[in-house]
Amino acid sequence: MEELKRWRRDLHQIPELGLEEVETTEYLKTTLTKMGYETHPLKGLSTGLYVYIDQGQEETIAFRTDIDALSVEEENDVSYKSHHPHIMHACGHDGHMSALLGFAYRLSQKKEHYKNNILLIFQPAEEAPGAAKDIVESGLLNDYHVKAIYGIHLMPYIEEGDLYSKAGPLMAECGEIDIVIKGKGAHAGTPEQGHDAIIAASMLVAQFQTIHSRSISPFEDVVLNIGKINGGTARNAVAEEVKLEGTLRCYDEDVFMHVVNRMKEIAKGLEVAYGCDIDVTCDPMYPPLLNDETLFEKAKSFGVKQLKQPMMLAEDFAFYTKAVPSLFIYVGTKTKTMQSGLHTSTFNFNEEVLERAVGFYEYMLKESI
Repeated sequence: MEELKRWRRDLHQIPELGLEEVETTEYLKTTLTKMGYETHPLKGLSTGLYVYIDQGQEETIAFRTDIDALSVEEENDVSYKSHHPHIMHACGHDGHMSALLGFAYRLSQKKEHYKNNILLIFQPAEEAPGAAKDIVESGLLNDYHVKAIYGIHLMPYIEEGDLYSKAGPLMAECGEIDIVIKGKGAHAGTPEQGHDAIIAASMLVAQFQTIHSRSISPFEDVVLNIGKINGGTARNAVAEEVKLEGTLRCYDEDVFMHVVNRMKEIAKGLEVAYGCDIDVTCDPMYPPLLNDETLFEKAKSFGVKQLKQPMMLAEDFAFYTKAVPSLFIYVGTKTKTMQSGLHTSTFNFNEEVLERAVGFYEYMLKESI
C-alpha cells in the first residue's frame, strides 16, 4: 500500500499531455527496471512503454493503463499537487498507472508460473488523439498472441471500493461535430440583401434535436449536443458566418453513421431554404467500448457488480475491444469528501482503492484459461 501511494503521488506531480509524457515514461521505466523488468518502447509512439513477461506459453493476457493528463489547473490543496502549470491528472490516470505498477510489483515478488504470458501496456494519449488505435494497428497484440486484455477506470460516481462493469456496451462511441455556415452579410435594415447565417444555425440546431425522436429507434441511446456557437460581427448586421461545435455519442457504429448522414441531409435542406452553404463534419473518434460477456461473468466471481446501464463517456480502450476479447471495469472512488467529477480541477481519491484494482488484475490473470 505504501508503494502504491508513493507511486501515485509521484506521478500526480508530473502530469503531461498526450504524446508529451516524457518525464512520466522515464519514471515508469525507472520503476519497472528496479523491479527487474526489461521495458520496451511502443512502436510508432514517442512515449509510453510495455513489459512482456514470458511464461513459455503460446498465448498472452494483456493489461493496459493510460498515462496522459489533462489541460486543467489543479485546485486541490495537497502536498503532492501538480508541479506543471495548467496540467493535472484530473481523470485518475495517475491511479491507473500506479495500479499496474502494483500488479507488476506483485508479479515480481511472487515469481509464480502462470498459464499465459503477460503483457503490461503503459499507453500514452488516451484523452487525445487515442493512441490505443496506434498500438492495435502496430500489431503488438498480434505479435504476442494476446487473447484477452483488461483495463480499469477510477470512477467518482461510484462508492469507494466498489467495482462495476457490464457485458456489451459500457462506454459510447464519440465524434466531434464541426459545422461552418456561410451566408451573405448585409445591414440589419436591409435584410433582404443578405442570407442570415444565424437564422440558418438556429434552425439547424432545432432540427438536429428531431433526429433522435423521429429518425432513430426509441430503444437506441443517442446524445447529440451542440455546445458552442460563434457567429456574427455586429448587432445591426445580418451574420455572414457561424461556426458550431458539438459532440455525438451512441453505443452502435451503424447508428452513429445514420445520425451523421441525417445531420448532413438536414443541412442540405437548410442550404436551399436559407441560401447558405453549410459544411457538416463528424468523424468517429473512438468506437463504442464493448465488453466480452465471458470475461465479465468471470469478473463477477471477484466481486465486480452489474452496472445497470452504460455511460455516455468515451474511452480509447474501445479500440482494444474491437481487436480481442476485453474487459474494462470501473473502480469506485466516491466518499463524503471526494465527489468531484472526472476532468475537474478538484478530482482526487484515496489510494486504498488501488489495492482493489491490483487484486482484480491478479484474479483475472489466474482465472484466464
